[in-house]
Amino acid sequence: MHGPAQAAWLLVALCAATGAYCLLRMRSRIEEQRRTAGGEALMGFGMAVMAVPAAVVAPPRWAWLVYAAVFGAAALHTVWAARANRHHLHHLVGASAMVYMSVTMATAPGAHAGHGGTGVPLLTGTLLLYFAGYVLWSGARLAPRAVASAGGGGAVLGWVDRPELALACRLSMGIGMVAMLLTL
Repeated sequence: MHGPAQAAWLLVALCAATGAYCLLRMRSRIEEQRRTAGGEALMGFGMAVMAVPAAVVAPPRWAWLVYAAVFGAAALHTVWAARANRHHLHHLVGASAMVYMSVTMATAPGAHAGHGGTGVPLLTGTLLLYFAGYVLWSGARLAPRAVASAGGGGAVLGWVDRPELALACRLSMGIGMVAMLLTL
C-alpha cells in the first residue's frame, strides 16, 4: 500500500495483533466466536501482509493475484455462511474489498490505481463510506459493553470468550480497512 512508512508499520502491527487474537478466539467455548474467528484471523493477517510498506517489500504482480484468489475463495465461503447469520454479510464486504484492493494493486502496483486524475473511484469511495460507517457503528456498540464489563457482575468469561474483545477486533480491522482504502 502507499502512504507513510510509519503509519504502514502501525497498521501492520494492529492487523497482525488482531489476527493473532482471532486465532486464539478459535479455541473459545462460545460456538459463534469459533465460527467467525477463522475468517477474521484471515482478514487480520491478510491486511497485515498487504499493509507492509512497498519500499520494504514490493510484491510481484502474481502475489497480488494470489491475494485476490485467496480472498475470492474467502468471499465465496462467506456467501455460504451468510445464509445462517447476517453478520457474515459484513465479512463478505470485507473479503470483497480485499479482492478489489488486490486486483487494483496487480493492475497498477506503482501508481494510485484507478485514479485517472478525476478523484476517488466510485467503488473505493463506496467502500470507504461503508467501512467508516461500520467503524462508527462498532465504536458506538463497544462503548456500553466496555462500561458494563468494567462494572463487574455477570458470568466470568475467559479472555478469549469476551464479546467486547471480539467487537474491538472488528473495530480495529474496520479502522485498518479505512486506512488501506485511503492509501489505495
